Amino acid sequence: MLTASTFWARHLQTREMTLVILILVVGIILQLITGRFFTFANLNAIALGFSTSAIMVLGMTAALVSGGFDLAVGSVFALGGVVVAEMLRNGLPIPVAMLIGVGVGVLTGFVNGLLITKVQINPFITTLGMLGIARGIGLAITEGSPIPIRIQEFLVYGQGKIMGIPNLIIIALLIVVVGDFLMRRSVAFRQIYFVGGNEEAARLSGINVDRVKIGVYALSGFLAALAGVLSTSRFTVADPGTGTGEELRIIAACIIGGCSLSGGKGTVIGGLIGLIFVGFINNGLTLLRVSVYWQQLTMGVVLLVAVGFDTFSQRLQARSRGKRKTS
Repeated sequence: MLTASTFWARHLQTREMTLVILILVVGIILQLITGRFFTFANLNAIALGFSTSAIMVLGMTAALVSGGFDLAVGSVFALGGVVVAEMLRNGLPIPVAMLIGVGVGVLTGFVNGLLITKVQINPFITTLGMLGIARGIGLAITEGSPIPIRIQEFLVYGQGKIMGIPNLIIIALLIVVVGDFLMRRSVAFRQIYFVGGNEEAARLSGINVDRVKIGVYALSGFLAALAGVLSTSRFTVADPGTGTGEELRIIAACIIGGCSLSGGKGTVIGGLIGLIFVGFINNGLTLLRVSVYWQQLTMGVVLLVAVGFDTFSQRLQARSRGKRKTS
């Protein structure tokens, strides 16, 4: 019989629950120090600040679970915003402009997937190259200058509210919840775990590994471009330099939330919780008036600690499996 104590004991052992407790502790400490951390205005600013990043968590989680990662999301984020702004500036209807904007993201992801699966280029090199290509295209389109947008019907997507809740937060939560459900329950999405856990075994079992990987990177590109389009709608400007470093923040959040660099493990909800943790840290440093340069240093330390913890966990699991085999 499952009692309340055993229920909580079981769930407190999960990475997500441990992280939630850590987030609450960090929040309480920041509230005690600053006196204004848990205000509605500040929490709303945090939620809005990481809403577009939360949209990209699904794609990055899928990429990490598959055994890879996507370093191009920050540049594709910027490119999606630039393309939709350029299309609107040239008089295209809003739905068409938005479709082209996210379509460019799908295309970049599709190319990444093809290069990784068919040409056998390492995901690091492939997505690093696409990072430069996407950023370069965005700069070429705009000639390095931001494109302002004043079309109210477009701005409502990023600035509007439903029952007082910003559209961006609603969209981000919907994508995270639906994405987490699909990753846990959908047969097609569950194949990503099989591919990341043991690619050769997945191939032998009949899974089309190349198709799964191409789909993963196309999804990541789509969500990055969608986030960029919505960000442009929110800030009324498409900046080709935006999104720089976003890939590291999202990778750090996903790893903190339970994803593994070796693949086969991780959840979208875990990635979101990791992103909230990162958001709390960044916001707390801002409230404490810590220089943005030190904030970047802190983000680098957080990433290194997260990767180090993941590596340590993998070694412990490998030792445990080795002991079971010899016993």
